Amino acid sequence: MIALKPTKGHLLVAEPSIIGDVAFNRSVVLLADHSEKGSVGFILNKILDFNLKDLIPELDSDFKIYNGGPVEQDNLYFIHKVPELIPESIEIANGIYWGGDFDVVIDLIRKGEISEKQIRFFLGYSGWEAEQLNEELNSHSWIITTNEHASEVIERPYISFWKDKMMQLGGDYLLWSNAPENPTYN
Repeated sequence: MIALKPTKGHLLVAEPSIIGDVAFNRSVVLLADHSEKGSVGFILNKILDFNLKDLIPELDSDFKIYNGGPVEQDNLYFIHKVPELIPESIEIANGIYWGGDFDVVIDLIRKGEISEKQIRFFLGYSGWEAEQLNEELNSHSWIITTNEHASEVIERPYISFWKDKMMQLGGDYLLWSNAPENPTYN
């Protein structure tokens, strides 16, 4: 397997060795930005126990909220695949966009003109300072993979995402795909 370098749009898959880390254990992170200054990503497979109307009561919406990562968990972020509907969107890669005019998003939700298949909301994000992600990659905390789902990653079922990635990686990772989340329970 060819080792990839971190690039926006790639996925970071938590190595099975990240057991004690509550935020990143069994995480799949979409890398939204990566430069010499640092990196930003969103955990795609950690759903929270509330929805958008719990955060914005005047908005009658059952859109799910995901834990984007341990940084700024009091802020709401979103990725989407409809830049033509949301001004000021920033392209990540492969038809996936980050942010944009939030007032427009609220209006689109109210009018029923956007669905959960087009947008995903996160509380917080995953952030790395300059060289921090490279250090974590060197210590084998993450595996970098391409995002073969492109913009459809927004619709990807979160429950089996990490397990599916372990199976896709094959080899020794196949064993981890069926291991309990905490191996000491085995």
